[in-house]
Amino acid sequence: MHYVLDHWSFDPFLILVLVVVVWHEIGLWRLARRSRPERTRERRLRSLWFYLGLAVLLIAVESPIDYWADSYFMVHMVQHLLLMFAAPTLVVAGAPWQPLLDALPGRSGRSVTRGVMTGGWSRPLRAAGSFFLRPWVAVITFNVVMVAWHIPVLFDLAENNQAVHIWLMHSSFFVAGVLFWLQFIPSPPFRSQMPLLGRAAALLATNVVMIVVAMSLSIFTNHSVYPVYNHVPGVSLSPYADQQIGAAILWVCGDFWALPTMIITVRKLISDESGVGTALERFLRTSAAGAIAADAVATDAVAAGSSSADNSTIADGSTAERLSVPAAAVRGWGSYPANRSRSNRSWASRSATSRSTANGERVSEQPGS
Repeated sequence: MHYVLDHWSFDPFLILVLVVVVWHEIGLWRLARRSRPERTRERRLRSLWFYLGLAVLLIAVESPIDYWADSYFMVHMVQHLLLMFAAPTLVVAGAPWQPLLDALPGRSGRSVTRGVMTGGWSRPLRAAGSFFLRPWVAVITFNVVMVAWHIPVLFDLAENNQAVHIWLMHSSFFVAGVLFWLQFIPSPPFRSQMPLLGRAAALLATNVVMIVVAMSLSIFTNHSVYPVYNHVPGVSLSPYADQQIGAAILWVCGDFWALPTMIITVRKLISDESGVGTALERFLRTSAAGAIAADAVATDAVAAGSSSADNSTIADGSTAERLSVPAAAVRGWGSYPANRSRSNRSWASRSATSRSTANGERVSEQPGS
């Protein structure tokens, strides 16, 4: 029992978490004064997830897990999973952002929000936030952080330097985890911009990266790759066996934590409209939109250099074929005078294309109607 009861560290981080909890409760109280009862209950339920996430964060850095992570690589892997998967997932599900802002004194919450969203001083901050909140930037950042800190040079640097260990390794794990899980878990006011098919691909790619890292530490090597664990006094488990167990924890537990999100994403993907086929078709259609627009521009360029009779109308079968627009949709636009500019014809072509769906059910309308 001394492994569990001893070696708890009560450093200032615990005080910081308690301050955040009180701050969040003040924000919830202020929001409840001007919100409907059902909204208040919803925020209260979400707050339980947030507080559970903070508790997991405390367990990762204040409990004996942090102490024994210096002696056992497998315990260090447990700590990494708590920091990158468990704690960020629960914090994101708790959506603490609005209550924390509303807890600011007076109307400071609104002023700060307005300043961050529209102020000139916050333009670099908005640019950085917009960049890192982009779906694939968040996914790539998560995987880069996970791989980089398992490189032996950086791992040993963090183990030998507590400032690097706490402020760089642990902080980057948690921040990258929050950015990553914001792409999958609803967390008002943030909205994920990643389509369902992209979410499934991102989760699958992340699992592959975790498997490769785990295999690199267990199957693809026959010795311990982290010198910091080679000479730990009082540890009877061999460093290589410890490393193999840690790799198995990363492999199995990491996949286990991501599995529910993958299942939910796939179920939504299947139930969305006509299922996976529709999502894939929509994804490919978006990719092909650029090619269609480029073809329309090329068609206008050719038409500009041809005879005036060719310039007087766009309602011919060849143009309809090139733009993949139903004939009825093209005929609906009528004839265009010869003195119309090339940009007007391009606008008409793009409008006809956008107003007709892939199955041709909607028919284009007259521009003036």
